[in-house]
Amino acid sequence: MTLDSQALDQIFRNARTANGFTDQPVSDELLRQVYELAAFGPTSMNSQPARYVFVRSPEGKARLRECLLPGNVDKTLTAPVTAIVAVDTQFHEHMPQVWHGEGAREMFAGNAALAQPTAQRNGTLGGAWLIIAARALGLDCGPMSGFDMARLNAAFFPDGRWQANFLVNLGHSDDAKLFPRNPRLAFEQACTLA
Repeated sequence: MTLDSQALDQIFRNARTANGFTDQPVSDELLRQVYELAAFGPTSMNSQPARYVFVRSPEGKARLRECLLPGNVDKTLTAPVTAIVAVDTQFHEHMPQVWHGEGAREMFAGNAALAQPTAQRNGTLGGAWLIIAARALGLDCGPMSGFDMARLNAAFFPDGRWQANFLVNLGHSDDAKLFPRNPRLAFEQACTLA
């Protein structure tokens, strides 16, 4: 079954990277729905290494502000929620819960060369699924990487187990602050049929 054109427009064609937000709040229940939908997105071996911190309190925003590059401060502070998309470096501890075969935890626990790129790659996928789920549920998203990674990890993940990957501002877009849509590469520029 293919999604109808309206759904595709909402998730992809008409969706934009939000550069500013209205003051319309985002409820805890909506954030839960976004996560629960995103959690169905596939990851290798169902590893699910992505972790999310939904920063919304004044105290949390103040800590986050100290980590942002100057060009990202205003839009982040006006966003009702900023999701820190992180990866759990010990994601494999949950493998017996999420993977049907035995030995997956041990396979990753004893092999950092396998575990680290698996966490990073699939944690990034988890962040992409979060954006798709948020858009599907009516939120606008502003993903970004303009922050001091070491400072953010120290501020939010001092034990080092979770590591920040990227940020996603969530809320309802202030369309007056949208940039013009930039072009996309053509199929022939980005794809090869082999």
